[in-house]
Amino acid sequence: MTKITVSDNGPLRIEGDMTIVDAAGKEFGLAGRTVIGLCRCGLSANKPFCDGSHARQGWQSQCEARDLPPPKPKA
Repeated sequence: MTKITVSDNGPLRIEGDMTIVDAAGKEFGLAGRTVIGLCRCGLSANKPFCDGSHARQGWQSQCEARDLPPPKPKA
């Protein structure tokens, strides 16, 4: 199972078996990594991966877990 952790003031940490693809469906080479940080702030020079720019720029965001409403029926 893959675990995604939303870090306060930081990236999305993804742990487990995963495949990450770009908009065209081309796969990123993860070199066997099973833990990746994905940028949430938009400041990384290595998008979609986190390079720590959020900390240097003072970017902040806290996300607390909550229940989502049921999905709307598809028309």
